[in-house]
Amino acid sequence: MIRSEKREDLWHYVWGINKNLKSHLYRINGIEDHIHVLTHIHPTVALSEYIKTIKNSSTSWIQREDILPHWRGWQDGYAAFTHSIKEKDRLTDYVKGQQEHHQNESYVDELKRLLAEAGIAFDEKYLL
Repeated sequence: MIRSEKREDLWHYVWGINKNLKSHLYRINGIEDHIHVLTHIHPTVALSEYIKTIKNSSTSWIQREDILPHWRGWQDGYAAFTHSIKEKDRLTDYVKGQQEHHQNESYVDELKRLLAEAGIAFDEKYLL
């Protein structure tokens, strides 16, 4: 759904949303079916509001600019993980390498692994 030739435009737009939310973007990247945003969310912004704003604003922009003709919108849910600032460089490299990473592990398999590593119980019907 997110065509490779339009990703940079989308990343720049999401960066602007992030900036408007007074948050600091370290890295954004993704592939056809999802994006990763490594950010420091401003303390006055709730995570759910942050995600809602990014999804709503970017969807309006995508539709207005008609950059993704087959766009059906973002999934209903999201996954968010917190990490120590000590992990910033490792996570920046991870987000930067999404195209290579997802040649070996699908989004769903990755999410299942991350949730299991974090000890978070989940129902697979919510991952698809």
